[in-house]
Amino acid sequence: MLKQATPYLIFPGNAKEALNFYKTVFEGEISSVQTFGEADMDIPEGTEDRILHARFKKDELFFMVSDSFGPSVQIGEQVSLVLEVESHEEIQIYYDRLINGGKVLMELQDTFWGATYAKVQDPFNIVWDLNYTKG
Repeated sequence: MLKQATPYLIFPGNAKEALNFYKTVFEGEISSVQTFGEADMDIPEGTEDRILHARFKKDELFFMVSDSFGPSVQIGEQVSLVLEVESHEEIQIYYDRLINGGKVLMELQDTFWGATYAKVQDPFNIVWDLNYTKG
């Protein structure tokens, strides 16, 4: 069962500043902040303090943010849509359908955060983050 797609904003190293800006603008809450240095994965040198994942919420406004590994973010790559799904079968179905005519940016795989995840770009150049949190 699909829920609303959640915007995921990607920044070139200034996600902390952006989050604080949005907190001031919308008077919301920042939560689930994790840096690249806190993750159990290989990262490029100098990215330890960058945001790997954070959440922002104010009333019904909700989005997630991350920094990129590199020094820049290409236009069209700064926003993706996250689909949280409820089963492995469901994530596989959407993965297969979205890559038909599109491309795989990150293969469907188990992750260190306890989920099955993939990042794909559909035939219309929209980037989708597919996530199934195992429970």
